[in-house]
Amino acid sequence: MIVCVGLSHRNTPIEVREQLAIGDNQVPEVIGELLQHELIAETAVLSTCNRVEVYAALPRGVSPDSTRFDEAASAIVKVLASRGGPAVRKALQRATGRDAVMHLFRVASSLDSLVVGEPQILGQLKNAIALATEHRAVGPVLNKALRRALHVGKRVRTETQIGAGQVSVSSVAVELACQIFGDLAERNALLVGAGEMAESAAKLLVKEGARLSIINRSRERAQRLAEEVGGEPRDWSSLDRCLVDADIVITSTSSPTFVITEDAMRAARKARRGRNIFFIDIAVPRDVEPAVNDLDGVYLYDIDDLSQIVNDSLAGRAVEAERAEAIVASEVMSFESWKAEQTMTPAIVGLRARTRATLVAELERSLSGKLKHLSDADREALLIMVDAATNKLCHHPSTRLKELATEPRGAEYVEAMTDLFDLPSLNAGPEEPERSTPRDRRGPKDDRSARAEDDGE
Repeated sequence: MIVCVGLSHRNTPIEVREQLAIGDNQVPEVIGELLQHELIAETAVLSTCNRVEVYAALPRGVSPDSTRFDEAASAIVKVLASRGGPAVRKALQRATGRDAVMHLFRVASSLDSLVVGEPQILGQLKNAIALATEHRAVGPVLNKALRRALHVGKRVRTETQIGAGQVSVSSVAVELACQIFGDLAERNALLVGAGEMAESAAKLLVKEGARLSIINRSRERAQRLAEEVGGEPRDWSSLDRCLVDADIVITSTSSPTFVITEDAMRAARKARRGRNIFFIDIAVPRDVEPAVNDLDGVYLYDIDDLSQIVNDSLAGRAVEAERAEAIVASEVMSFESWKAEQTMTPAIVGLRARTRATLVAELERSLSGKLKHLSDADREALLIMVDAATNKLCHHPSTRLKELATEPRGAEYVEAMTDLFDLPSLNAGPEEPERSTPRDRRGPKDDRSARAEDDGE
């Protein structure tokens, strides 16, 4: 039912990831392109500094076989590759069915994050859900999966210590700065950007004793952050001068182009009189032109360079990660059971209806012939007997179908029973209700009742 296509820090270098960076303002366009395909009924886009992933659900009634999954995944690849080119197309990876659900739950639990245990992913996932919901792109299946993912992420953070201590890209960046200088006390730190990650980095830099300057295109945002953490706001026009004074620069803007270029840094070097400067660029797309790393006395680390520190910190949380993986596996089984129930219920209902209709037809023929002398009480007793017989006849195949539905070939068993007993086609799906009320006019992709059913809040 569910397909996932995307790339992340796990398999794709930053120079390719930044080609596919999708901002919130671009998500509606991507969603619109995806929903044009006949095999994509629901979709959501999760875009962070370390991943861009599209989750989609097939239309109700479409048999979730490998061919259909491949067609849907290929449609997603086409949309994403058109925004990033050949390198992006080559890097995109696919997951379908149970594997897609497992991946989604691991992402929500921060098990697939650059920094295992970081808390930001839940907020990013909520934002993806909100954008998809706003544009009527989620229905009962994907809504259930995404809301359950939020629940899983919160459960992992509550039941394990995977998030203990400072676990975020910002904390790793500041930890790297401490390793470089040994002590940040009295060091001049420049923070370029004033978003969520920048705010986290600012608090940590001040805590380590650095003299902090904050620069942002919005002077007002820089001012607010500076007042909150105890830094000094600077005008954007003073960036070149700030580069002359800084010992360490952490950048985290949403700019689609380089904020600090090789030419700008080359000019700043002349006034620095040989003093080293360290850049830690945690933005995607990158803020600092990679060529600055070739200049004497200039050292640049991007988000991919933080991996060694991340690996060191992961060792201390390995046991908690194992506990988190067990929670994820349990939740995947629960979701798969729900999904199987959605698939098999129409078939079971159809089997019971067909069986009862057959028995009732035979009873009515007898009641109009040899048994027409029976009283109303006797006729009622026979109808009760028909219901009992229906229950007994259908009990075993229904129970067995429930067991088989959770297996990889579960859909095939449902189709086989549908063919054997000549049940109504499951592919036809239910008839669309008339949209005569404001609620109905929202359409099937705005299933708010389903959204409330399993809200992870």
